[in-house]
Amino acid sequence: MPILSILDLAPITEGSNAGAALRQAGDLAQAGERLGYHRYWMAEHHSMPGIASAATAVALAYVGSRTSTIRIGSGGIMLPNHAPLIVAEQFGTLASLYPGRIDLGLGRAPGTDQAAAYAMRRSMTSDQNQFPRDVVELMGYFRGEGGAVRAIPGEGLDIPVTILGSSLFGAELAAMLGLPFAFASHFAPQMMMQAIALYRDRFTPSDQLDKPHVMLGFNAFVADSDEEGQLLATSVQQAFVALRTGRPMQLPPPRVGFADSLPPHFREMLDGVLSCSAIGSPATARAQVDDFVAKTGADELIVTSQIFDQQARIRSFELLAEAVRSPALALAS
Repeated sequence: MPILSILDLAPITEGSNAGAALRQAGDLAQAGERLGYHRYWMAEHHSMPGIASAATAVALAYVGSRTSTIRIGSGGIMLPNHAPLIVAEQFGTLASLYPGRIDLGLGRAPGTDQAAAYAMRRSMTSDQNQFPRDVVELMGYFRGEGGAVRAIPGEGLDIPVTILGSSLFGAELAAMLGLPFAFASHFAPQMMMQAIALYRDRFTPSDQLDKPHVMLGFNAFVADSDEEGQLLATSVQQAFVALRTGRPMQLPPPRVGFADSLPPHFREMLDGVLSCSAIGSPATARAQVDDFVAKTGADELIVTSQIFDQQARIRSFELLAEAVRSPALALAS
């Protein structure tokens, strides 16, 4: 079975606030550590009322203080929003505080809409080569190759870099640089198989990595019964519909029969964006994971669970870990 890791979008639930969401992120990271998950990542999003991890490096500093062994990192930092030197310093600081535990996942999307992207960048570039140049520059700071410019902290530290993507561009860059590749199949699975094939076919070994490593985003809504798992998933279904109709929202409570109330084109949209998911009881989840891994050959699943109730969210991660590791369920699936 693949490695299991956690991707936390630090959801701000309806009626709550960012402070509570970030404290719950710390609780989830602690639970992930206890349950044996390999790494815990947070994602950079901006101008989103339902996501608390905009200042990703700051949030990770808090998570690091709440944990002791689990790897922590970004899934990812949206590099076009930042100067590479600043990112090198931020993650150098994290690696200095929590040595041997820090990952740096990098993406080229803004993580927001065009207005917020402009507010961060002030100028927008259409140069597709800028992202690869920025990645190389950032990694150079860790190696002390910035010339007169030095990332302190950061220089000389071993901070593994992963390329994120939802298209062939990220797959090709990760292969060329010999880096792990994380595909956003938890919400944009359309090009997943093509990207995996391209990455593996063109991979060139590097000092960091000698063979391809494919991480795939995967949704999990696991509960004691199929019906309960399906009900938990209605919170993220509502959030996706709101986002796609230009009304991003805080994560709402579950709603019985939500998908059945939608027009066919919305139901089709949800079937697509949530096609890489485990939804239901532990036995159902194990069968869905087995099918997904058989199809993709994933080396690692980075699991996100956008569940309204915090205890149900932690329970979902617990049940998933138990199901994936269960010999009995392996025989049954």
